[in-house]
This record gives sequence, C-alpha cells and structure tokens, in this order.
Amino acid sequence: MKREEFFANWSALHGGAEITGIVKGWLMISFAISRPLVRIKVSPNVLSIIGVIAAVFTYTEANRNYCIALLGISLLSDGIDGSVAILSNKASKRGAMVDALCDRIGETFWALAFYKLGAPAWLIATAWVLAFTQEYSRARIAGLGDYRIDVVTIAERPVRASFLAVAILAYDIKVSAVTTLAVVWTLQQAVALVTVMRSGYTRLSATDRLGD
Repeated sequence: MKREEFFANWSALHGGAEITGIVKGWLMISFAISRPLVRIKVSPNVLSIIGVIAAVFTYTEANRNYCIALLGISLLSDGIDGSVAILSNKASKRGAMVDALCDRIGETFWALAFYKLGAPAWLIATAWVLAFTQEYSRARIAGLGDYRIDVVTIAERPVRASFLAVAILAYDIKVSAVTTLAVVWTLQQAVALVTVMRSGYTRLSATDRLGD
C-alpha cells in the first residue's frame, strides 16, 4: 500500500478527516515505522498489548533511569497499532475497541508513574479524569454520528506522555519539578477538554438544526 492510499484509508476511517499539519506529520512517521512490521506480520492487537505491558513497567520502574525507554515503547506501540491495521487490511470495529481500551489502561499506568515520582495524588487523579473525559467525549461525539477529527488540543496523548517523560528526566537528575509539571499538565488538560467539548457541541448543534 502506497502512502497516499494509506492516508485515504485513514481519513475514511476517521469520518473524512483532513490530513494536514501535526496529523499529517505523525501519519508519515507512523507509515514509515509500520510498513516493516506489516512485512513480518506483526498483529495490531499484539502491538496494543505490548503498549499496555510497557505502560505497566513504566509505572513499576518509574524511578529507574531506563524508564523513559519503556514509556517510549508504550507510546509508540499504542500509536502505530492502528496504522498497522490499515496497512495489513485488518482494520475493524473490534480492533478499534481493543485499541481504545488499551490506550486508557496504558494512560492509567502513566498517571500512576507520575504519582510514584512524587506528584500529589489528588493532582494526578484530576489530570487523569480530565484526560479520560476528553477521550470519552470524543468517542461519544463519534457515537452520535459526527466522526470528524477537526480539533487538535494542547493536551493530546503524545503531550501527556511528554509531561511524564520530562518528569522522569527531572527525577533522574534530582530536580524538583514533578509537582510543577503535574500542575501544568492538569491545567492544559482542562483547556483541552473544554476545547473538545465546545467543538463537539457546536458540530452536533448544527446537525440538530438540520433535523438529522
């Protein structure tokens, strides 16, 4: 499958979403990484599970200097499983459900890793709930018939992973920045949730007015 065909299939599976900017950049990277995995017949569900396992070890090994590599494996595995599914013609609703479930489980262990590094429990719990609600809102909007992805917030999944990555590095070099990072993540996550909900509400309101 050529890259243009991959882009077209991805867009079709996401309600005709435009492939531009950050989304296009990520899909180009994902396409390049996924092609060799398809050749050796790696299953997209296996990648999803690997992502969860890496996330669990990110939590258990949060205070180790190699933890950031585990976080990278978790993020990458959960990020390319959908691309592997498209390239191998295995994209399905069941696979999408497994992917979404594994993403949420993985992010739970990311949050626990943040807590293990010393961030206040209430702060991490708040950020996690905001992130979970953001993703739930997107899924619910899709369930109501609007499948477009027309808003990229300031706290998407790679950004959440980046906050944890910086927290891991700060902990490793003994810089007291974990709580500050958790505060910034929480604030950005609140803004991201409002952005998604406003966008979804506006789009669904327009549909309601048309009587669809």
